[in-house]
Amino acid sequence: MRKIDLNEEISNIVDFIQNELKKAGFSKVIIGLSGGLDSSVVAALCVRAISMENVLGVMMPYWRSHPNSLKHAKELSKILGIKYEIIDISPMVDVYFDKFESEVNYIRRGNRMARERMCILYDLSAKYRALVVGTGNKSEIMVGYCTQYGDNACAFEPIGHIYKTEVANIAKLLKLPESVINKKPTADLWADQTDEKEMDITYKRLDEILYNLLDLELEKEEITKKGFSQGEIEKVQRMIKKSGFKRTTPPKPAISTIEENR
Repeated sequence: MRKIDLNEEISNIVDFIQNELKKAGFSKVIIGLSGGLDSSVVAALCVRAISMENVLGVMMPYWRSHPNSLKHAKELSKILGIKYEIIDISPMVDVYFDKFESEVNYIRRGNRMARERMCILYDLSAKYRALVVGTGNKSEIMVGYCTQYGDNACAFEPIGHIYKTEVANIAKLLKLPESVINKKPTADLWADQTDEKEMDITYKRLDEILYNLLDLELEKEEITKKGFSQGEIEKVQRMIKKSGFKRTTPPKPAISTIEENR
C-alpha cells in the first residue's frame, strides 16, 4: 500500500476545507452523521478547519436503522462539541413506497433513503447557509459504492482522495472513539448490511488492488504476483468501469455543425 504522511495529509485536508469555503463565500458546513468512520473523520477535520461552532451534524435514522448508528453519532457530536439535529426519514421514505410502489426491493428502498437524506441536507444548507460536505472516500468513489445524487452529492469531498484503510488510520490519529474506528463499515440501509459483504471483498484487499491499478498503473498479470487472484482483480476492474458515470457530470452531445455568421 502507498506510504503517505498522514499527519501532513490531515493538514492538507484542513487547508483544502478552508480554501473551498473561502472560494464559495461560506463560513459553515453541514454534514450527515451516520455514526460511521467516514462521516466521523470528516466532521473532526471540519472542526479543525473552521471550529466546532461552524459545523452542524444531521442524523437521519430510518426505522430499520441500527440503534448504534444514532448512538455513536450523538457520542461523536458531543466529543467534537458540534451542534446536531435528528430527523427521522421514515415517514418521507415509507409514504412513497406504501402509496405508489409497494413491491419494492431493498436496493431501491436503500437508494431512496440515501436520496432523501441528501434532500434534507440541501434544504438545511439553505436554511443555515452552510455548504454540504461529502463523506466519500477514494475506495468507494472509484468502485461506485454510493448512490448517485444521494450520498455522492455534495459541494466537496475532503477525503475523496484517501483510501478507506487510510481513513481508519487518520481516525486513530484524530483520537476518535473506538466505537467508530472498530465498527464494521456499513451504509445501514437494511438489517445486517455491511459494505464488505455487499461488495464481496474486504477493504484491505480492495484498497491494495485499487492502489496497484490506479496509482502504480500495473497490469493484471503483475498484480497477481502480489497474491491477488485474477478473479479479484477483474471484479475490481469491472466495478471501476461500470461506475464511471457516477464520477462525471452528466454527458451532453457536442454541437454537430456551426455555421459562420457573415
